[in-house]
Amino acid sequence: MTAPLKNDLLIRALLREPVSRTPVWIMRQAGRYLPEYRAVREKAGDFMSVCSNPELACEVTLQPLRRFKLDAAILFSDILTIPDALGLGLYFETGEGPKFRNPVSTESEIKNLAVPDVADKLGYVFDAVSLIRRELDGQVPLIGFAGSPWTVGTYMVEGGSSREFTKIKGIAAENPALLEHMLDVVAATTTDYLNAQIDAGAQAIMIFDTWGAALELDDYRRFSLAGMQRIIDGLQREKDGARIPVILFTKGAGSMLTEMVATGCDALGVDWTTDLDQAREFTGDKVALQGNLNPAMLRESPEVIEQGVADVLASYGNGPGHVFNLGHGITPDIDPEHLGVLVDAVHRLSPAYHG
Repeated sequence: MTAPLKNDLLIRALLREPVSRTPVWIMRQAGRYLPEYRAVREKAGDFMSVCSNPELACEVTLQPLRRFKLDAAILFSDILTIPDALGLGLYFETGEGPKFRNPVSTESEIKNLAVPDVADKLGYVFDAVSLIRRELDGQVPLIGFAGSPWTVGTYMVEGGSSREFTKIKGIAAENPALLEHMLDVVAATTTDYLNAQIDAGAQAIMIFDTWGAALELDDYRRFSLAGMQRIIDGLQREKDGARIPVILFTKGAGSMLTEMVATGCDALGVDWTTDLDQAREFTGDKVALQGNLNPAMLRESPEVIEQGVADVLASYGNGPGHVFNLGHGITPDIDPEHLGVLVDAVHRLSPAYHG
């Protein structure tokens, strides 16, 4: 038996239920800005050695909760575990980010992709989820996650990080059906992967679409949004009598938030380029919103950070349905004390919006 949630603010906010204050968690809250994380990674040897070891993944997932009064834990993993399970050979070059030994770009390589047995290939992730749930002991909910098929697909085709996405956009233009086949395989694998995270104990799910906004609107609908829709359609949305909320996040979505509402997600992540009051208009208050302080604000003084928090809270305004977060992940150069200022400011200033 897992312990009942002692702090369910995140779940209630994602379901647009009344809360006493705005819950707060931070994308990439477990990671390189924390000295204790850097110590674990140095001892482990590399990033994937932490990800693939359930005890180490559990440890770094819990590290930020020991420092800050956060309202959720998020599994320590990576969106590129999926292509690794598909046989692409994920590795990380120091200072260069993720790379693949076997990227796919030819027709035969893409057509040979097949949905793997996630329990066999990614069992270490589910073991980590189970262990984290046990160690959390109901303290806060655990968020599981995956990348969107389009975003994951860019790495699979480009062989690593890209700014122009030349290869994958070339396939989209010349052989869109081939690209859709690849995205379908990734979507089916991701659905199995997220459902297994839910079975192991994840209490909310987030889908990260970091590169969706690199597409024109029609291509976004076809190659990015459609894949996320397939995943949402296949997810189990309830476990042990509790709703499993789903958050979609397309960085730079802007007015595309209007399109994203129709997927049936419970919440949408919003980056700092769209004000939350505008996002509420785009979405018609039909879903919760998560965000959206600019991560660069954490480099500023405590007074500036507090004002930034106040501005975000005021932009969302009164009522339920807001989860405070950054507009993208916290960066490695941030002083952890500055995140403490942010969290404390949310705790202090947000109750006024929940009368």
